[in-house]
Amino acid sequence: MKSPETAAAGRFASKRSSFLVAAGILLSRIAGLIRDRVFAHYFGNSDAADAFKAAFRIPNALQNLFGEGVLSASFIPVYAALLARDEDEEARRTAGAVAALLALSTSILVLTGVLATPFLIDAIAPGFSGEKRELTIRIVRILFPGAGLLVLSAWCLGILNSHRRFFLSYTAPVIWNAAMIATMWGFGERYAQFPLAVVLSWGSVVGSALQVAVQLPVVVRLLRGLHLSLAFHLENVRTVVRNFFPVFISRGVVQISAYVDALLASLLPTGAVAALAYAQTLYTLPVSLFGMSVSAAELPAMSGAVGAGSEVAEALRVRLDAGLRQIAFFVIPSVAAFLVLGDVIVSAIYQSGRFTHTDAIYVWGILAGSTVGLLASTLGRLYASTYYALKDTRTPLRYAVLRVILTTVLGYLSAIPLPHALGIETRWGVAGLTISAGISSWVEFTLLRHTLNRRIGATGLPVAYLVKGWTAALVAAGIGRALLLAVGHRNPIVAAIVVLGAYGTIYFAGAFVLGLSEVRALLSMLSRLRARSS
Repeated sequence: MKSPETAAAGRFASKRSSFLVAAGILLSRIAGLIRDRVFAHYFGNSDAADAFKAAFRIPNALQNLFGEGVLSASFIPVYAALLARDEDEEARRTAGAVAALLALSTSILVLTGVLATPFLIDAIAPGFSGEKRELTIRIVRILFPGAGLLVLSAWCLGILNSHRRFFLSYTAPVIWNAAMIATMWGFGERYAQFPLAVVLSWGSVVGSALQVAVQLPVVVRLLRGLHLSLAFHLENVRTVVRNFFPVFISRGVVQISAYVDALLASLLPTGAVAALAYAQTLYTLPVSLFGMSVSAAELPAMSGAVGAGSEVAEALRVRLDAGLRQIAFFVIPSVAAFLVLGDVIVSAIYQSGRFTHTDAIYVWGILAGSTVGLLASTLGRLYASTYYALKDTRTPLRYAVLRVILTTVLGYLSAIPLPHALGIETRWGVAGLTISAGISSWVEFTLLRHTLNRRIGATGLPVAYLVKGWTAALVAAGIGRALLLAVGHRNPIVAAIVVLGAYGTIYFAGAFVLGLSEVRALLSMLSRLRARSS
């Protein structure tokens, strides 16, 4: 049994790891928002914007399939367990073999993707034709090699996370975003939209190479060299591969869902694909900042849990429940902000140049639809990580398949027939896509929690905690909306600073008054980190 001092130190280490992941993700997401703001300035909701955003999804699927999520579920539990048992040499051999297998398979897929691009475009964006279709094909072919490099970056992230080097791995994408921003700033005034989209694609590839380059020296030092081999015969490598395929399929069906969204959006009026992408950038921000940060920090710790079955189950329950509270504390106000103050957020980030206030209202509607499932999808990440720590990759796969089927059916009905039946403008069908995805996320989350609770015991958020969190968030959002009436929309950035600043302050004050312990824990952690750095 751990002493109270040891347990407290462990909780602090976990919160510190989550904080470092969140800080790294925050920096990279801020860079991504700046990138999207510059993109919106030069492209707006034009045909070129649709083409680039649609093209970006296809090679990005390669990164998602082979990248961070899959490696986190299959590689990190095995590698982190080896480190926990002090089997450093075996850990290094496993890491080198996984890197070689990953590089080989990714190279084959990149080549196949480049050759098959026209067929991929017909499958993902059948609504594109003429010059718009040709531009999309050209962009995809340029982006594919960059996506392959980002897969190797995800392998670096797996090594770094297992060694608790969270900050570097999650700030590395800043340099990729910076390369794209520099490309648009450097060439935006010199090229028309279509050729600028091609130049931007090359800027993305350069950024991908730089993202790998900043991580590789530290990874090589941690591994004491880079020992590449196709040592498939190693038992730990086989375990990684066995775990890999269920998660690969799971990520694959999720990508199918994204493809369906893009396909349906391509059938809607010009601007639907780009507007969906703008909204998704904002929607995924809290998912990454809070869901990913806690899940990424907890996965190595959960994977290293040792002892009898009941002891492991108890350790997982404690870590899971604490992580759920951390996530909900930040995601609940994110949902309220997107729903009530979404126009303020979208206008402040995107409204510039070709992106008008009308475009901002359109994106807000799509963003509001995404709030339906934001909490479920974020909490679901931590539940999935718990399964991965238990070396169970198949249960999350089954539920992911069900979620994708539901999303596809509901998405089609909400995006195409329903607007016609209700007499709504067809372009608003894209909001139906985000709503249907949210409903499906709740189904998946409920199943993940129910099955895991039967396995390790009861877990979840107390009703009283949820009531307090929602009360603080909605009251703060209502006050923020009233304040917006006084400030107005004339200067979107000033309005955002005033309204969102007040909203955040009121939420934290309300949470403190209502007794949510996360406020005190956050202040205590920041105080301890400040004391350690001084």
